[in-house]
Amino acid sequence: MFTGIIEEVGTVSEFKKLSNGAKLKIKCKTILEDINIGDSISINGCCQTVTDIFSDEFAVDVSDETLRITTFKNLKNADSVNLERALTPTSRMGGHIVQGHVDGTGKFISAEKKSEFYDMTFEITDDLNRYIVKKGSISINGISLTVANINNNQIAVAVIPHTYQNTTMNLLKPNDIVNIETDVLGRYVEKFLSSRDNNSSNLTEDFLKENGFI
Repeated sequence: MFTGIIEEVGTVSEFKKLSNGAKLKIKCKTILEDINIGDSISINGCCQTVTDIFSDEFAVDVSDETLRITTFKNLKNADSVNLERALTPTSRMGGHIVQGHVDGTGKFISAEKKSEFYDMTFEITDDLNRYIVKKGSISINGISLTVANINNNQIAVAVIPHTYQNTTMNLLKPNDIVNIETDVLGRYVEKFLSSRDNNSSNLTEDFLKENGFI
């Protein structure tokens, strides 16, 4: 589990596609101070398991499923990636609950600087849009952000200067593909409200509204 608060921007030092999945090595510094083989690391929002640790980089094994769903299939040497170590019991919950289970991808449309902030717009698919609400949480390339506006299949997020400067947000170009993870709460609400899966459930949309959940 992660918070979506990026600790470091690392660099892809090796990306090798195999007959089944891929091998990925990331050059970094801060992350290496406290990781062990078997630890979970969020790489651009995708939870991966550390398989090897070297003096200035670590390695993970990427599954075929991850290559299919995420932007990993487009990675190349020297690409920058957002990194975050998994939560510990004493960690501050500074962002929102991010599982590192990418739901799909979206497309970066534009960025507009307003004073010191950046309004950034992304296009997403219908299957992801159904879980996104204004003022709700979303993870884009592993970054915890708040949805400022929704216009059909385009969502806008307001990015503070620190986040813009210390993540890969400042490297995005129009039409770049990004990893998207929606707020897990939305998926559970849909499950609970589904008459097909919960015929005997007393949980209703009115109940959720009355108690401030939606």
